[in-house]
Amino acid sequence: MNLKIGVIKGDGIGPEIVAEAMKVLDKTAEKYGHSIEYIQLLMGGASIDVHGVPLTDETIEEAKKCGAVLMGSIGGDAKNSPWYKLEPSKRPEAGLLKIRKALNLFANLRPAVLYDELKGACPLKEEITEGGFDMLIMRELTGGLYFGERKTVEENGVLTAYDSLTYNENEIRRIAKRGFDIAMKRRKKVTSVDKANVLDSSRLWRKVVEETAAQYPEVTLEHMLVDNCAMQLVKDPKQFDVILTENMFGDILSDEASMVTGSIGMLASASLNETKFGLYEPSGGSAPDIAGQGIANPIATILSAAMMLRYSFDLDREADAIEAAVEKVLKDGWRTGDIMSDGKEKTGTAGMGDLIAANI
Repeated sequence: MNLKIGVIKGDGIGPEIVAEAMKVLDKTAEKYGHSIEYIQLLMGGASIDVHGVPLTDETIEEAKKCGAVLMGSIGGDAKNSPWYKLEPSKRPEAGLLKIRKALNLFANLRPAVLYDELKGACPLKEEITEGGFDMLIMRELTGGLYFGERKTVEENGVLTAYDSLTYNENEIRRIAKRGFDIAMKRRKKVTSVDKANVLDSSRLWRKVVEETAAQYPEVTLEHMLVDNCAMQLVKDPKQFDVILTENMFGDILSDEASMVTGSIGMLASASLNETKFGLYEPSGGSAPDIAGQGIANPIATILSAAMMLRYSFDLDREADAIEAAVEKVLKDGWRTGDIMSDGKEKTGTAGMGDLIAANI
């Protein structure tokens, strides 16, 4: 298969960590008989430096021609970078909002995996983390409270704010279908999280999710109220496979899940539209304070590349090979500085990429 992949190296540590993901992709393609065509794209501060804006319409059109886009980190030092003297709509992060809207990236995937080798970095009790855990939060990304009508007005001399939470059945159905499709590639369990005991939007959410579940008889569906889910994430994270939820709940729960894994440098993410197209990126920021030092952890970006192979190109075997290589390197005791512990071998960004590629 020929894979056409857009590459946004981005800012800060972005170029360094993307380079290692490309190294691993190249080794995987070589081993399994694929070819890769990389299309270099500019976004964020790198685009501002060249074009004066964080994302051009031409870049969006080039991205649409690709099967998927692999991205590093966007943004810089907000205190010292000239990018942040610009108005908000022209700053690096504005490119993220623009590309998500332009490509209709409505489904956000945030895996939260605790490798047994890294359980010491997890803040939970050892009896909870024994054996590690592997969950994926599927968050609706373009609807709900964050995109509803809002206003602040004075009523009877008192300032009053209004925010509207709106979902229609089509928005819910498309994210539910995506969640069940991905559960079929995992352990075939979906936990749909809502607040159906209070909110009409959640009652509609639950109704549509149940209708969608009928099309996936192999997948087990359970419903969970969001406050209970927040508790269960720290009480028994192993119970979860795919957590399916709306925008605001997903925002909060995915951040909670990221903390129980112990290091944000290990967390991949993806944003998908209704086709196989997706934008794949690490969950962490651009870390301008360590950019160029060769010490950033590239594993989240490498795992994002594995997700890209699995969900945009249906190359499950190749994705499995990358994930297994990451686990093998960790079992062999190699660590970057952010996940370093006593008795382990320390390596840098390129060294970690070399080790993972060698284990494909």
